[in-house]
Amino acid sequence: MSERVARIRIALNDIEPEIWRRVEVPLDITLKGLHDVIQAAMAWQDYHLFEFAIDGKIYGMPSPEWGDERKIHNAKSAKLTSFVDQGIDTFEYVYDMGDNWQHTVTVEAVEPANTEQKYPCFVDGARPAPPEDVGGFPGYYEFIEAVSKPRHREHKRMLQWYGGPYDPDDIDAFTIRLHLGEIAKRRHAGKIAYRKRQST
Repeated sequence: MSERVARIRIALNDIEPEIWRRVEVPLDITLKGLHDVIQAAMAWQDYHLFEFAIDGKIYGMPSPEWGDERKIHNAKSAKLTSFVDQGIDTFEYVYDMGDNWQHTVTVEAVEPANTEQKYPCFVDGARPAPPEDVGGFPGYYEFIEAVSKPRHREHKRMLQWYGGPYDPDDIDAFTIRLHLGEIAKRRHAGKIAYRKRQST
């Protein structure tokens, strides 16, 4: 049976103009793997906790050290296909419980994989994600105002904090493709190694 892939749109909630990405991922990807894809697509650094809210359940990386009274299902054990096959095509993803970046994830299509393409892969998108630890929505809007106005009193300090120039319209597709390509290469190598083990 040929591999199936899902075309997924990830949109950061409550920000205008909208920040979004479209990627294609293997349908058998785990939610932890999907988290890694979203991090690469948004050019975040995976510094913080994450969780998915799907069909009334929470999926993340459970640990007794965090003292969370909610039931957290292991994102490494849940595969995207199990939800898509139930007809679930929209769910929530939250990254960084402090800044609380909430996303809507939509499965737009499921189709056979292109045998010439390694997955996951970047399709398109718009606008860069907020910088790590910018301070949620208030901090993000203050940051955008400061970096967009050279005469703003915080302009220089914000650019120094960010580490260089910031273009609110440039998603840096080259870097996104590079990082998703690294994930795809690891996945491809893992598939080859698995087939070798199965054949011995």
